[in-house]
Amino acid sequence: MTNHFDASPIHKMTENLNNNTFYIKRDDLIPISFGGNKARKAVLFFEDLIKGKFDSIVTYGSSSSNHCRIIANIAAGKGIPCHIISPSGSNQSTANSKLVELFGSFVTLCPVSEVRITIERKLDELKIQGYNPYFIQGGGHGDIGTQAYVNAYQEILGYENSSGIHFDYIFHTSGTGTTQAGLVCGKLLNDDDREIVGISNARKNPYGRQVILDSINSYLMNLNNRQIATEKVKFIDDYILEGYGSYNNKVLQTIKEVLVHDGIPLDTSYTGKAFWGMKEYIKKNNITDKKILFIHTGGTPLFFDKLEDLKNEQ
Repeated sequence: MTNHFDASPIHKMTENLNNNTFYIKRDDLIPISFGGNKARKAVLFFEDLIKGKFDSIVTYGSSSSNHCRIIANIAAGKGIPCHIISPSGSNQSTANSKLVELFGSFVTLCPVSEVRITIERKLDELKIQGYNPYFIQGGGHGDIGTQAYVNAYQEILGYENSSGIHFDYIFHTSGTGTTQAGLVCGKLLNDDDREIVGISNARKNPYGRQVILDSINSYLMNLNNRQIATEKVKFIDDYILEGYGSYNNKVLQTIKEVLVHDGIPLDTSYTGKAFWGMKEYIKKNNITDKKILFIHTGGTPLFFDKLEDLKNEQ
């Protein structure tokens, strides 16, 4: 399985809310296990794993996790044992969990309060068995995950330079935080003037914003760059509804409209929820006549989990 890919494409969309022009960066088309931001990050994690001569993986995520599906897929392709620690409280069957099973990963369920100790035990167990395990934080959190979206920001600059288009806003789903951290670091390192807005799919402020800020400053510190303050991070928690995985009829309607008019699948947990949240944010803040880029961070298998709900949406 190849781990390298060209820049993901950017397409103009039919959406024109408030006379804005919308574009979408299709990270879901990264040619690794249905793509997405977790695929972009996974490439760098596996480069680090191979360089360090590790021979097994331990990571964390729910049954809906795009991260776990992609790590499991690449690990299977490389013949590397993959162990996933997953919270038992959110153990519903999803397309992603079925794929993880297909890839032969070893899933250990535990209460969310015992995740840390369960990870530590699994790492110790593998070491006793003679393995050299590589740990990846849930969602691909950490400086390597941040670097992946510094790279993506460079792709955006490349598109702007070649097309003559400048994006005034970049919107995306914000979860564990390194996608937004990487985009903000890319903006800072290039001294750009634009808004990067993360639409939270679950976390609330101040915690959600602080996690992203910590990721930004960790990355900048390693480059000996000046750190930033909290107000520089636009992490919007107005559209999380009832939390992770929750959605409403407006999210379903948004997904249906984007699929019908642009042929692009979004999902209820991440991208569809964020696209709806972006539109609500634009209306609330009266953003008009701007060029707006939405980053499609993946989750295509999850689209099919809610297909019946979409069919029933009027």
